[in-house]
Amino acid sequence: MKKSVIYVLAVLAVVMSSCESATTYSDLLAKEKELIQDYIKREGIQIVDEVPADWGEKIYCSVEGYDNLYYHMVSLGDTTSTPIDTYNTIVLRYREYTLTTYPDTISFWTTEDSTNPVEFRYYDTSTGVPTAWHIIVGLMKYSGSECKFICPSKLGSSTANTNVTPYGYDMSIKIKRF
Repeated sequence: MKKSVIYVLAVLAVVMSSCESATTYSDLLAKEKELIQDYIKREGIQIVDEVPADWGEKIYCSVEGYDNLYYHMVSLGDTTSTPIDTYNTIVLRYREYTLTTYPDTISFWTTEDSTNPVEFRYYDTSTGVPTAWHIIVGLMKYSGSECKFICPSKLGSSTANTNVTPYGYDMSIKIKRF
């Protein structure tokens, strides 16, 4: 009898501790927001609400209508060419990294990383690429442009991700026209 009481108490203790440590989706989103803000502070990034005339090195612009999506234009690309249009094929190279102090990185930046760049049709939702990529590519507009951006989990990552994990990206695009 004494053993069964101890067993029941042990099981009860395990159940109680797991209930106390349970984290809600809302809690995870709050932690994600904190991680993004910590990254911005740690990297000395300045967030602005309007597209700046001069991007500077650490100026990121918030994307209207999307919480915690910020971008920094490194290069505008070939602004004399025709801007992107719906269903153009986008050829891109990118680096994806976590925003932690010691980031995990996935790179498709050079042919050494991956012989074939990623290709998708702009604003074709069946392409399977993250929503944020379509949004950011639309802001990049021109072939040859390069951008850095911070992306919350709700807008996706390049990998199948069920965690609430924000990512940073470095991205360059070319526009294929037929």
